[in-house]
Amino acid sequence: MTQPLSTEALNQLFGNARTHNFWKDEPVSDALLQAIYDQTQWAPTSANCSPARFVFVKSPEAKAKLASALDAGNLEKTLSAPVTVIVAADFEFYEKLPFLFPHADARSWFAGNPEKIASTANRNTVLQGAYLIMAARALGLDCGPMSGFDNAAVDAAFFDGTAVKSDFLINLGYGDAEKLFPRSPRLAFDDACKIL
Repeated sequence: MTQPLSTEALNQLFGNARTHNFWKDEPVSDALLQAIYDQTQWAPTSANCSPARFVFVKSPEAKAKLASALDAGNLEKTLSAPVTVIVAADFEFYEKLPFLFPHADARSWFAGNPEKIASTANRNTVLQGAYLIMAARALGLDCGPMSGFDNAAVDAAFFDGTAVKSDFLINLGYGDAEKLFPRSPRLAFDDACKIL
């Protein structure tokens, strides 16, 4: 039976977790990136469609390719992050459904239906990107998710000739807590929620 997490664990995932813009000069191993995905993959998507594709940008060459697509305000924090994840959607995700969802002909639900493909790919890719953030936090990393880049330029540099399109970026590493901005307020339950 599932048990509630400890307050300490909840604070690591939510309460004390922050969006980081400044990073310590500490590397993130490939093994840790694999471990993050190993957790992310288990989180739910509709019909197990799993459309997200993740490019972990680490090398100087890959960072240089990404840099030319970044808005000026995101350049320094992205280049100083040990890793930047390009969270992207595969708009041919349905081709993998015979493997991912074998108990029904789920591929036929999407093939030839571009509106359903787009809505499913976009919604579930954002979900999977959020799952990756939580997995990274659970495994001890800090995150800096962001937009503020030229999607078409990223797609040309990293996904040319494919059905994969970028959605958003996540900087990963060990954040410098001394350089955090004051925490912004959040909406109260009654301002954001209803129980009917």
